[in-house]
Amino acid sequence: MAAVIDASDNEHHVFDRMQMLKAFDETKAGVKGLTDSGLLEIPEIFVRPPDELAEESTYKNTQIQVPVIDLSEIDDSDMRKKIVEEARIASETWGFFQVVNHGIPQTVLDGMIDGIRDFNEQNIEEKKKYYSRDNARRVRFNSSYDLFTSATASWRDSLTISFSGPDPIDEDELPPSCRYYYST
Repeated sequence: MAAVIDASDNEHHVFDRMQMLKAFDETKAGVKGLTDSGLLEIPEIFVRPPDELAEESTYKNTQIQVPVIDLSEIDDSDMRKKIVEEARIASETWGFFQVVNHGIPQTVLDGMIDGIRDFNEQNIEEKKKYYSRDNARRVRFNSSYDLFTSATASWRDSLTISFSGPDPIDEDELPPSCRYYYST
């Protein structure tokens, strides 16, 4: 997948990069598939440019506290408004937050992790059945969700299961490795 690219030829670089991205995506194997194949060198599409890394290294290490949203008092209407506001602020400023006291049993959370682990460790042919970039699919597996738009591909595979919408998800839509955890 790696190609020799003349950095002075920007058009050639863009074309080869797009060709490499498409070739990677068409394998439907994700980054786990790359590592399982015995990959010895990280493909160029995953390597951040040195100038970008140098710029980032000038930032000082700071203590970062991820916003925590506590749902323990969500049933109180006044507290609900406060919690919604905290979630809004965290979403706008951070883009994410941690939720605590949500009432989901630890066994369910552990089961979700087990299901994802089982999915990622299974035969690649089974995972390929779910590989898609179609956001309308409620169950989809792909690598680097922003693969074709980011400057550098993320070294990440994702299994997305969307429970949004008026209809509940059909258990048969789920990968077999996740069905047990969904129904318990």
